[in-house]
Amino acid sequence: DGTLSVLRCCLNHKIKKIIYSASASCYGISKKIPTSEKSEIVPQYPYALTKRLGEELVLHWSEVYNLNFTSFRLFNVYGPRSRTTGAYGAMFGVFLAQKIANKPMTIVGNGNQKRDFTYVSDVVDGLLKSINNKKSDKQILNLGTGKAVSVNQIVKMLNGKKTFIPKRPGEPDITVADITKIKKYLNW
Repeated sequence: DGTLSVLRCCLNHKIKKIIYSASASCYGISKKIPTSEKSEIVPQYPYALTKRLGEELVLHWSEVYNLNFTSFRLFNVYGPRSRTTGAYGAMFGVFLAQKIANKPMTIVGNGNQKRDFTYVSDVVDGLLKSINNKKSDKQILNLGTGKAVSVNQIVKMLNGKKTFIPKRPGEPDITVADITKIKKYLNW
């Protein structure tokens, strides 16, 4: 509903461009690593589906109302003010809260899974480059580092105790952004 409300406001106020924060989770368990924007879309859990539906709304409104857009498929964003609770996407915040409380870090699965962790200031840099881009947009871009780090490596860097919980269904073993397109398009 939020994305639809923003799109309606764009139409009502004659806004020419929207930047949407999509999610790389839309790829599900990708068959190709690194994963490009042309990869199959197979959301595996509710968050992934809702982010993909928001992106579909942006694509549809772009076609119907000629709205320019850039949709960034973000890969595992982390940084200050990360959430410290929640089932998905809050690993760094949860780990830091657990470390401060002197509790073991809860690792989903065996910890060997790897993620393309992207620092929030890098995301902001991509967003700003898109805002200042003079080209006609209508682009979907992966925004990640193009490198994978295991969860166990993060726990080791944080020097924490650990405990393991069962792997969740639909969780990929590895996510890595193919950043060829964003490098070319935004010189990012």
